Amino acid sequence: MKYQTFNEDIIRLVGGKDNIQAVVHCMTRLRFTLKDRSKAQTEELKKLGGVIDVVSNNVAYQIIIGTHVNEVHAELISMLGLSPVTDDEKGTDAKKNPLKAVMDLLSETMTPVIEPIIASGLLAGFLSLFSITGLISADSPTYQLLDSIRSAVFFFLPIFIAMSCAKRLKASPYLAVALAAVLVSSSINDVAGLSIFGIKLPQMVYANSFIPIILAVWFMGRLTVLLNKYVPKFLQYFLNPLLIMVICLPVTLLIFGPIGIWIGDGIGWFFEVLHNTFGSWIVVMLYAALQPFLIMLGAGNFMMPLALNFVNKMGYDPIFLAAATISDIAVSGAMLGYFLRAKDAKQKQLFGTVSFSALMGVTEPAIYGAFIKFRRPFIAVMIGGGLGGLFAGLMKVKTYSIVWGLMGLPSYADNQDISNLVFMIISVVIGFVGAAIAAFVLGIPQEEKGTEKTTETEVATGTVTNLKKVPLGNVVEGEVVPLAEINDQAFSTGALGKGLGIIPANNQIVAPIDGEISAVFPTKHAIGLKTQEGIEVLIHIGIDTVELDGQYFDTIVKQGDIVKAGQLLATVDFSGIKDAGYDPTVIVVVTNTVEYLDVIPTVQENMLDDGACLTVIL
Repeated sequence: MKYQTFNEDIIRLVGGKDNIQAVVHCMTRLRFTLKDRSKAQTEELKKLGGVIDVVSNNVAYQIIIGTHVNEVHAELISMLGLSPVTDDEKGTDAKKNPLKAVMDLLSETMTPVIEPIIASGLLAGFLSLFSITGLISADSPTYQLLDSIRSAVFFFLPIFIAMSCAKRLKASPYLAVALAAVLVSSSINDVAGLSIFGIKLPQMVYANSFIPIILAVWFMGRLTVLLNKYVPKFLQYFLNPLLIMVICLPVTLLIFGPIGIWIGDGIGWFFEVLHNTFGSWIVVMLYAALQPFLIMLGAGNFMMPLALNFVNKMGYDPIFLAAATISDIAVSGAMLGYFLRAKDAKQKQLFGTVSFSALMGVTEPAIYGAFIKFRRPFIAVMIGGGLGGLFAGLMKVKTYSIVWGLMGLPSYADNQDISNLVFMIISVVIGFVGAAIAAFVLGIPQEEKGTEKTTETEVATGTVTNLKKVPLGNVVEGEVVPLAEINDQAFSTGALGKGLGIIPANNQIVAPIDGEISAVFPTKHAIGLKTQEGIEVLIHIGIDTVELDGQYFDTIVKQGDIVKAGQLLATVDFSGIKDAGYDPTVIVVVTNTVEYLDVIPTVQENMLDDGACLTVIL
């Protein structure tokens, strides 16, 4: 999980899980309902990296994160075991891209399961090494006892998967695990001649599989919602678990089991065609070169289901796990190249630390701490990782266990395949050395020195040339309020970007510029817009109006709509908002202000239809 450590710190500093009654979010902040606010360590929270500010008022205990708060919130509620659907998020699931939803599900399901999988994979690798060197015989009781860890983890994989995805799919984790246990039991798993209700069942192996149980748990979640709606509450405790199990088992055996196997076979067929047409080397090369980008996008675990499918079907993964290892160690090499190139002591410490962590298979510190800032390491990994992946693909390197990283190398000698281990070591060395050399040659971008910041006066008077000005039109008629005077610390401090406030004189909110609606919050109090130049505009209607849950708001547009400057976005009953006791000030900020030379608010005291409220200097 991308924000796991960050969320763990937040949970600890607000008083622990037991002190959290509920948590929702708006466009920029987490809003906690705490049982006892005195337990929250507000000053420590303010010092936490990633926290812009903390606001505690009679509305809620608010931790201001920024516009990526929805990602933080999604992981936070998962860690807390709360439902991902809250009052402030009604209707968001329906608009989610189906493919992205499936990829998110697979990625997030695999994340908690990786721990036992890595343990069993590493153990299998070392047992193979010990067997080859003669330290432990493969026939000895010690070997067989330790090997049972590996075999048990993969045999009972459906149980781990069921527990991992149940809450996300709105199913009971315990009923999901019970269903998975039934599927891998000796009465069903790989048993021929079974039938139910007179219908003959195909002989299927559910052990080691993951797709059938995910489909089954998805159905269980849907069925649970349906039963909770129609079964009387006084009968639900006793009747629902029975109905769920009795309905889900036959449906899984008749429908989801075969579908899951067909999907798995289809994945295998696709890569077999790819292998026969182009050669698997091209996929290995591309994945080894591009994995840091996938990690940055939060899709680093998408390859796990594919690798599992290969291991289940073929006994080894010919593509992804080897490529992931080569890429991780190439990241380490790139950071070593920067370590050797750097002269500043603090930079050397950073590059050395993240290089070692990447060598151990943990690349996020390098990617988020150095790659995003300096960018050139991405090119270095594409060179080194690509070359290492190319060699591994051409030599047909096989990964026999679900494991990656330096510690997983012994597993490549499984089945006495010494040449496979040698080829993998050579691939890793190519990736590491190639990335290190490329990073050293590319160098560390030097920050510009001696440049003076352009002032607002110079820009406004036109004394600075070669600057492109992008005006943002008015969003609502009314009296202009400087951002510093807004009664909300997140905005008044400029932490969310430069902008201004407008005390509205009419009820119409219009688009300030041509662009795409990037977000419409479910409670309708905030709208995001992104222009063709990449300018990200946040229109926040009122202060703390998220609590109104959409009352007094009528939003005309939806996420993804293309709008023109002056087009109506929403109508708002500002009188009703004021009568309800809320500040109606409309706040307009450019949330990615740091990407531009400056964002200059208007000097007018009143905004009219034809005025420009902000000017962005590119």
